[in-house]
Amino acid sequence: MGIDPGVASTGYGVVRFDGGRVAALDGGVIETPAALEPGRRLVRIHEAVTELLRRHEPDAVALEDLYFGKNVRSAVGVGQARGVVMLAAAQAGLPCFDYTPQAVKMSVCGTGGASKEQVQRMVGALLGLDGPPSSDHAADALAVAICHANRAAFEVAAAGAARDARTVGVTP
Repeated sequence: MGIDPGVASTGYGVVRFDGGRVAALDGGVIETPAALEPGRRLVRIHEAVTELLRRHEPDAVALEDLYFGKNVRSAVGVGQARGVVMLAAAQAGLPCFDYTPQAVKMSVCGTGGASKEQVQRMVGALLGLDGPPSSDHAADALAVAICHANRAAFEVAAAGAARDARTVGVTP
């Protein structure tokens, strides 16, 4: 499961990686009203993520890492949303993995400087969707999930190659 955290809008995406192919299982946005007290907004995010984890039973949760740009206030909110997502994952006994926005873009677009629109289009293409996801938050979350699936597959393959090398007496 990939998460694009935010207090107002938290994107989520669930993918299955099987035999080198990635498929979308679910994706969307958890939205919280601006008029709601900040703590209640975080409770809503936590409850929604907890329900998604219960429903989909993912192997791991991958989050887009905090990008600390010029807007400190926004960064604090993203950090708070990340915290409640990480709490929900920990309560479910799931590991969390962080990926920088540049690593996610590189994984799905081949360049770390890809635009939001490029990410949306590539996510749609990689997942075989009829078109790009309409929400950039959902597209970003699916991109994070794809990035993690690719990374996990690479690590499994590398571990297998190392094991095979040891079997024949070669030091990897």
